[in-house]
Amino acid sequence: MSDHASHGTTHHNHPESADTTDPTTLLPGGRTPGDGVPKNPHTPTTGNKIVLIGAGDVGVAFAYAIVNQGLCDHLAIIDIDERKTWGHVQDLSHAVPWAGHTMRVTVGTYEDCRDAAIVVNCAGVAQKPGETRLDLVTRNVAIFRSIVGQVMDHGFDGIFVVATNPVDILSYATWKISGLPSAQVIGSGTVLDTARFRYALGHYFDVSPISVHAYVIGEHGDTELPVLSSGSVAGVPLRKRLEHKATGSEDIEEIFTKTRDAAYEIIQATGSTSYGIGMGLARIVRAVLQNQDVALPVSALLEGEYGEEDLYIGTPAVINRQGVRHVVELDLDEGEAAQFAHSAKVLRKVMGDADL
Repeated sequence: MSDHASHGTTHHNHPESADTTDPTTLLPGGRTPGDGVPKNPHTPTTGNKIVLIGAGDVGVAFAYAIVNQGLCDHLAIIDIDERKTWGHVQDLSHAVPWAGHTMRVTVGTYEDCRDAAIVVNCAGVAQKPGETRLDLVTRNVAIFRSIVGQVMDHGFDGIFVVATNPVDILSYATWKISGLPSAQVIGSGTVLDTARFRYALGHYFDVSPISVHAYVIGEHGDTELPVLSSGSVAGVPLRKRLEHKATGSEDIEEIFTKTRDAAYEIIQATGSTSYGIGMGLARIVRAVLQNQDVALPVSALLEGEYGEEDLYIGTPAVINRQGVRHVVELDLDEGEAAQFAHSAKVLRKVMGDADL
């Protein structure tokens, strides 16, 4: 299940925060993630001003993470519910004195996008009972045409970070509508799924999730897949560790199923998921603003990687001040490659049906 953001009240089941990069990951031809020509020769807007669009559960969780981490000097928040937005801005501003740094949090307008380094879009509508995924796509694409259009009409030339679901499709829509280079449009992709997977594996092997290097890739949703072939725990290949457990194969399947379906249980209990995706979005923003050249599992445009092109989908990508420096193509085994191809096919069908 994917995590959803709604316009005004943002409901989300969704992405994650992966702080570490597997140093053993290689690109085709044996290149490491640090090699290669930057994907974006254009220089986006500098500075560290962030505009958040959509002050629902996910947007506010992201805003709180930004304030806590002191990632910017100015955070402007835009939402159709201006009174509620004012309340969030006041509450977040009152947290600043204990945050250890100074920053401004304001009620924003689209004019704030003109000099923003990053726009994070959490706005959209959640899926209604009985509504098809295609119906949801159609409604959110229409909303995005309006939002992205207004952002660009006010001269934005920074990095777009998309969180609204279905995030892969809406990242593609944002790229097309904005006219920005693809490097400047990043979806949250499988950042949350990967965080959930690493957390569960860390618990299973009794090590910190920081010592777990394993990605979830593909659609942020039901067709996503774990990449076990390149995973490792504390430097030991994941599959080798599983061989030492009598029920390793069954256990890893159960762990991934719970990872993929975690949103269902959380939403049933609380009504939405927000903290995990909020931290995941903050992690992506930190990678951009601090020019980190770190590989994170995001939704990025494929241009031949994995045999696919003209498609936004969850994959590790090196993120820096330019946005997506380049996509990291993992060396998938035969089964993983088939699963990834199926995930891409599912996304393409929905995109085709939605005339994207």
